[in-house]
Amino acid sequence: MTVDYRRADRGDAARLALLAAATFPLACPDDAPIADVTDFIAAQLTEDRFADYLADAGRLLFVAEQDGLPIGYTMVILGEPNDPDVASAVTVRPTAELSKMYVFPGHHGSGVSAHLMELSVQAAADAGAGGVWLGVNDENRRANRFYEKNGFAIVGAKSFTLGSRTESDFVRERLLR
Repeated sequence: MTVDYRRADRGDAARLALLAAATFPLACPDDAPIADVTDFIAAQLTEDRFADYLADAGRLLFVAEQDGLPIGYTMVILGEPNDPDVASAVTVRPTAELSKMYVFPGHHGSGVSAHLMELSVQAAADAGAGGVWLGVNDENRRANRFYEKNGFAIVGAKSFTLGSRTESDFVRERLLR
């Protein structure tokens, strides 16, 4: 089956929110309390939040679709990191964050993630970034293998608050020039 890739637009907010709600739990540690995960989704991955993301010129969202249904998405945030741990870890400026990168499990290993990655990295480069960074839970072996394979090296660590817990994330960076 053919997968289509495109830049997301304002009409995609509801579909992206549903996709985010279905895929965000995959990035959480196995022992993360379900209530914390669902609270995060309800606060951060809503249709309104995605409408705001899509309206923000400093954010670039891409979607992968199969038969008109979204199966994966990414979000790139252009600009300086707000987190002081990330700002001190990232080695090149200007930079961009690969903030979100999620694909439905049935499409893992099919090339969808790799294609979304390249679209995102190219968009960051086209916007003038010298590097792309991301945060990934240090316990997420599958994601860490994927990012390592795609040229993202560990350059530091940061915290991620999920409900009552503080998770530990690697900061990974890929140089673009």
